Amino acid sequence: MAHTIRTYGDPVLKTVAAEITDVDGKLVNVANEMIDVMYAANGLAVAAPQIGIQRQLVVYDVGDGPNAIINPTIRESGGGDWVYDEGCLSIPGLYVELLRPKQVLVHGWDLEGNELEYEYDELTARMFQHEIDHLQGVLMFDRMEPDQRKAALREYRRLQEAPQEPPKKRRLRLS
Repeated sequence: MAHTIRTYGDPVLKTVAAEITDVDGKLVNVANEMIDVMYAANGLAVAAPQIGIQRQLVVYDVGDGPNAIINPTIRESGGGDWVYDEGCLSIPGLYVELLRPKQVLVHGWDLEGNELEYEYDELTARMFQHEIDHLQGVLMFDRMEPDQRKAALREYRRLQEAPQEPPKKRRLRLS
């Protein structure tokens, strides 16, 4: 079954994903399909709800090949605040300056059921915060101040109404 990225307005993006309790071949197949979707969309990561699967699974590639994490949580965050132009595959074309913690301690499990815990900073830390938000039904718009959100929604509507140009090679986007 071919999956596509769900976009803003799809109710699945505002729903909290269910925890995964069993790691099996079906889950590995889903992760592999998500990786294909991520690469096809030129993304850095994809959360399962973004393809309509309400499970706590994230796939990502931050330069060392594809990885997956099950039921990820942020145990700690710190290192000060870091501002970055954040984009989202589910809100195509829009990049918004968002403030997030610079460092995170991420906990979860791999596809073999092994417990994981890693410290990340800057872009990788932001990516995990963004993807874990997706698992909780939170979008970038929800992280914005009211005036910023209003302007971002206006710009997103304008982008959606604009004639579509052929895809260009662009920088990698957070999902």
